[in-house]
Amino acid sequence: MWWNDSCGAPRGHLTGNPVSFGVTWITVNRRSTAHDARGLGAHEVRQDEHVSGAERSYGGRSATERAATRRAQLVAATVELLAREGESGTTMTAICAEAGLTERYFYESFAHRDEAMVAALDAVASEITDVALAAIAASAPDPRAQVTAAITAVVDLFGDAPTKGRVAVVESTGNAALRARRRQALADFADLVGDQAQHIFGGAAWPAQRTRLNGLLFAAGFAEVLASWLTGAVTLSRQELVELGSDLIHAVQQRP
Repeated sequence: MWWNDSCGAPRGHLTGNPVSFGVTWITVNRRSTAHDARGLGAHEVRQDEHVSGAERSYGGRSATERAATRRAQLVAATVELLAREGESGTTMTAICAEAGLTERYFYESFAHRDEAMVAALDAVASEITDVALAAIAASAPDPRAQVTAAITAVVDLFGDAPTKGRVAVVESTGNAALRARRRQALADFADLVGDQAQHIFGGAAWPAQRTRLNGLLFAAGFAEVLASWLTGAVTLSRQELVELGSDLIHAVQQRP
């Protein structure tokens, strides 16, 4: 359309000398491009955009920070979808819709949906570890108090945010990628429980290798109890769950 406006000739028809027309077109196009570039630069200044080093910043936030925020949105959306729709309903399109982001931004963070689902499981597993360790650190230096505090923190997390609980212990068996990450997460929890048992029970604890194996027994068994609780297969109060988990820790991690 700009050619018609500039030259006044109908589309598909050239007037005058073709060579002269070609020169005119190049000249006008260059001027237009230069004008557009100057206009874009002015627009960028008006939007307070600036470049620092190799990274572009908008509103004081770097590209890396904005990408991290979008990734967190996608992970949170995946947690919600996994808990609500299960593995089969957690498609890439559904994740983007839940997060309010386009598919372009999905592929900025993940190669495919399995990566997003594993990232969601990782995020929940990290939160479980964090709340348990924080509870131990804040409790009285007494084995019973420390164990009870850790189990209470995990039960409360699952009770207050059942979506996270479902991702951790119910939907984490949804496909091969999730099952593989679940096995690794249980191994990590086994190491954590074993290390904490050594610290909490001291000389009354089993040797390190045994506490780790006992930690795996606890982590896998208690995960199944929590899954049954979340799905309604068993009816227990939070206090009953805490007592069950605490008693199990004492039973498997202390020498008789």
